[in-house]
This record gives sequence, C-alpha cells and structure tokens, in this order.
Amino acid sequence: MKKTLVALVCAGMCSMALGAPGDDRVLSARDAFRDTDVARLNRLVGDVPRSHELAMYVDYWLLASQLNSQGTRRAVEPDAAAIRDYVTRHKGSLNAERLRAEWLKYLGRNNLWSVFDAEWPNVQQPDQEASCFGMQSRLRRGETAVLDEALPLWQNVLDLPESCRPLLSALVSAGRFRGDDMWLRIRRAVENKRVNSARYAAAWLTDSDAVDARTLEQVMDSPARYLDRLSPKFSTSRRGRELAMMATSRLARVDAQSAARHWESIDHRFSAEERAYVAAQIGWQLALQHDSSAVRWFKAGMSAPMVEEQRAWAVRAGLREGDWRFVRQAIEAMPPEQQRQTDWTYWLARAYRVTGRKEDAVALFERICDRPDFYGNLASDELNRPITVPNRVTVSAEEINNAAADAGIRRSLALFRLAPQAENPPDVRLDAIREWNWVMQGRDDRFLLAAAEVARREQLFDRAINAATKTVAQHDFSLRYLSPFQENVTPRVQRLSLDPAFVYGLMRQESRFVPRVSSSVGAQGLMQVMPATARWVARKVGLPSPNSYELSDVDTNVTLGTHYMRMMLDSLNNHPVLASAAYNAGPGRARKWRDDKPLEGAIYAETIPFNETRDYVKKVMSNAVYYAALFEGRGQSLKSRLGVVPASNGSDARLPEEAPLVEAAQ
Repeated sequence: MKKTLVALVCAGMCSMALGAPGDDRVLSARDAFRDTDVARLNRLVGDVPRSHELAMYVDYWLLASQLNSQGTRRAVEPDAAAIRDYVTRHKGSLNAERLRAEWLKYLGRNNLWSVFDAEWPNVQQPDQEASCFGMQSRLRRGETAVLDEALPLWQNVLDLPESCRPLLSALVSAGRFRGDDMWLRIRRAVENKRVNSARYAAAWLTDSDAVDARTLEQVMDSPARYLDRLSPKFSTSRRGRELAMMATSRLARVDAQSAARHWESIDHRFSAEERAYVAAQIGWQLALQHDSSAVRWFKAGMSAPMVEEQRAWAVRAGLREGDWRFVRQAIEAMPPEQQRQTDWTYWLARAYRVTGRKEDAVALFERICDRPDFYGNLASDELNRPITVPNRVTVSAEEINNAAADAGIRRSLALFRLAPQAENPPDVRLDAIREWNWVMQGRDDRFLLAAAEVARREQLFDRAINAATKTVAQHDFSLRYLSPFQENVTPRVQRLSLDPAFVYGLMRQESRFVPRVSSSVGAQGLMQVMPATARWVARKVGLPSPNSYELSDVDTNVTLGTHYMRMMLDSLNNHPVLASAAYNAGPGRARKWRDDKPLEGAIYAETIPFNETRDYVKKVMSNAVYYAALFEGRGQSLKSRLGVVPASNGSDARLPEEAPLVEAAQ
C-alpha cells in the first residue's frame, strides 16, 4: 500500500527556476540549522542580504538552534531578548509562532514558569507538548479546574509527551480515576502494543492488582500462549480477568477467529460488562476481515466503551451484511460529534429510508448535499439532484498582483525556488508548503482565488488546489480541479480508451500534479508509479525499463501510469472503484475485499479495511465526478459512477432498486 507523500522535489519551473542574490547563503544557513551548528549560523546571518525574502528565516534558524542545542556539547544559552524581539517584529508570521512555541517548551522543560506565564497568553496554535506545559503552569497556580481539561488525555491519547505526565499524576492524586479507568487505559495500551504507555498506567494500580512489565509484554507478544496457560483460578481476581481480556483482544488483532474460539471457551467466567467489552473487540477485528459474524459480535458488545474507529467498523459491518436496522442502531449509539460527521449522516439517512423514516432521511440528505465531497455527492444523488460545478468567480489582475506581493506568499515562493538547489529538497519544500498554508488561514474567498491563480501561474498546482479548495461562498472549480499536462495525458487517454475524468481524478489524488514527487515507499511522479510496477508495465507494453529519474519524467510517468490503469480496469470488470482500490493497494487486495454477493459501490468503498485506501477511493471517485462536470459541461451522478461491485464469484447481478425519495430535479 502506498504511503503519504513525504519526499517532495520541486520541478523548478517558471520564475522559480531563477535564483536570487543570497540564495546560496540562505541554503548554507539552513544546513547549519539542520546540523545545530550555532557558531556557523552566527557567521552566516550577516552574509544574507536583509532584502532577501528569507532573511527572517535565517534569523529564525539562529534563535531556534539556540533552543534546540540544549543538552548537546555545543549548547548555547538562548537569547531571551532576541527571541522576544523576533516574535514582536514578525507578529502573526509562521516563524514567529513556531519560535514562540519552541521558546515556551524550553521554558517549561527548565521550570522557568514566571517567564512562561508572561508569554503563554500570546501563543496561537500550541502542540500537545506545549499545551501540557500550559496546563501544568495553571495547575501550579492552583487552578484545579484544569484537571477537567486534562481528563481527555487519559481517556483518548495513548502516547503522550513527557510534559503531560505530571497532569496524569495530578488526576490520579485527585482521585479522578477509579480502578475501571486505570484498567481501561491499560487495556487500550496493550491492545495497541504501546509498551511504555501500558507500563506507565500499570504503575498506578493498587498492590493487589499490580502487574509487572514482563507479564504485560507476554500478553502483548504471545497472547495465544498466554491464554493457553491460564491458571484454573485466573478469573477469581480482577487482575487475572483483565489480563485474559487483554490477551484475547491482542490475539484478535492477529487471528480474530482464533480469539473468538478462545473467548467462547472462557467467557462464562466474566461479568456482563467484561463480556461486552471483549465481544466488541472481536467484532471490530472480524469486521476488518469482512467476516459475516462481525455483526453478531458487535450486537453483543454494543454497551461497551468503544473508540471512534471501532464504532465506525460496527456500522461498516452492518452495511456489509445489509443489516440496516443495526446500521441505524450503531450510528445512533455514536457520540453526537461523531454521528454528525458527513459519512455517518449519510448512512443514517439511508438507514432511516430503508426502515420507513423517509422524511427524516430527506432532512439528513439535505443537511449535507451541498458539500463537494463523496458523501455530499451521494446525498445529492439520493435527492435526484445532478452534481454540477458552481458558477466560476474570477478575480481581477489587481487582486492577483496583491496576492503575489503578500510577504508570506513571497517567502513561500522563495522556498519553492530554493528547493531544487538544496541538499535535502523535500525538507525545504515542506517549509514552503507550511509557509503557504499559514498564509491561507483565515483569508477571504477572493484572496484565496487570487493566491490560487498566483500558484497556477508558477505551476505550483498543488498549492493552487490547496487555496481554491478553501473558498466558502465564491468558487472557481477550474482551479480546484486543475487539469494540467493535457498534451501528455490526452493522447494516452484516447489511445487506451480511458475516461479522462477518472484519470485526472486519480492523478489529482496521487500527486496534486507535482511532477517530481516521491512517496515514503518510493512511488514516483504524477501518477505515483512504483519502480517495480513501472518495470513490469514497461515490459508488458514493450518499452525500455525506466530508472528512478526517468520515471519522474512527465511523459514517461503518464505513459506507464495510464497503461497500468488500463490493465487494472481490464482485470477488474472494468470497474473504476475496484481499479482505484487496486491502483492504491494492489489488485489482489481489491479482489479480496469483494463480497460473495454484489455490493453497492459506495458500500465497497466504505468497507475497505485500509484507512488510506478507503479515503483514496472516495476522493478519486468524487474527483472524477467534478472533472466530468467540467469536461462535459453537464450534471453528473456519483452513484452511477460507483455502480455495483460484482461478487467475488464473478456474479454481476444488479442490486434491487430503491424507490426514489423525491422527484427528479428538472
């Protein structure tokens, strides 16, 4: 399965290919920052022209290096006055906030609370470590109400930075946790194989319940063996039952059917609450394997505390089995915030429709149908409203020029310009993306559209899409759904009889049209083709096997990527949902995820067990709808594109038609 794009290389196009005086010294300063070489940075600061767009970055690197050098042999005492001056002079900028956050964490780690308290009110977006220092400081001042804010850390976050641990200790000392809370945290740590988190939570158990680290590791590493060796009297103590429950849950992650068999032989020795908890764990893992017994296990565990992803899989198990009453029950049991998410709003509406509550179904579809995403599109289909693109809003030349002159955008473009020259291009490009994203925060629609046009002209297509997608009321979907490189794409699409909307929908999701982009597992270029796949495809179609650099060439990448798409479609019933899943996760998995009966395309997509692939397929298919609307100039239907996924035995029988909720839109 492909991973998130982490290695990005700028193509160095347009005006960005032209260097500026001082670029080489900026890059040298960045290298010194990376090496925590404060002395070298000090020498380089004076060499960078003050007029350079990135002079403030060099100043930032110097001050941040002082904070990051602590604990090394080259430690330099941070210049507090210089840090305050920097965040004041560059107030509101990305680097001012980054420096303030690093400064606060330095102060917290060194117990400099009076300085910390003076600076804390100014922080804008603290991360988890800084937030915990903020809560620590308030607790020191006697604000016990802060414990209410800290409570979710215990309940929801397994891997916490060191700054959060005093808050957990304070919660325990204040008696905010019962034994059940302690055990629940240990269970979740063990289930996720978080050894340190499990040990840390176990240290707070009473002496009678104490669990040593070696036993926890046995449960995590060898759960079947642990269950096979249970003492005949294991269930007489809370400790014994808890460890057996954890072992069963851990085993379910490896072999859910085996876990179910083990549990059924001992479940009579547990309380109703304990049985429900383990049943929900087993149901979750069976659902991930598309096992038809998952719904039965979930029904037995509906009263148990579940994490968000677990509740989602309860719904997916019901969808897979066509048990709409259970789908409704599982969604209605979700916390309100989760229940309001677009996907569960849509599926609840579908469940209402099937179970006779048509007016409630229409109301829920109406709530989300205007959203330009997978489930908003499907809601429009349910209301018989063709999916179209909104009227295009254009911005003036003056607005575009003003956006191009924005200091943050200029810094971002300068970083994009430097990326190809850098020793580590992906890191510099990541800085450029961060700067761009910071500038886009809180901006109005017209600025966003102007910024998108600036990026398009610079051939930074991913940033153009990023800005255009943020608009709220005024839109330009030709910028949201850019279709560059048509001279490379169109001939191959026509030759291979591919749907151009599908090709562009996939390409947009794969790379956002960044030509020389590499994923963490080595997928390359616009269509993110793996080198081994490229060699295989090239051999099949009689082309030379490309090297890594050639694979990132636009023409080569599109040639091999479109041939691979054609092969996926040909081998998977010409079905775009299956082909999308196969392109991301491999054809073997795409086939495996089918059912022994025909499945609605939306249900197949929703029940893909890989989070990345599930999200990918939904976005590719929704992208394709908008590209088709732009290319064809008429309304579209996502549901029609999704169709029905044939059964694993090859059956492509149609699903029974549902009666329309409303009359078709005219």
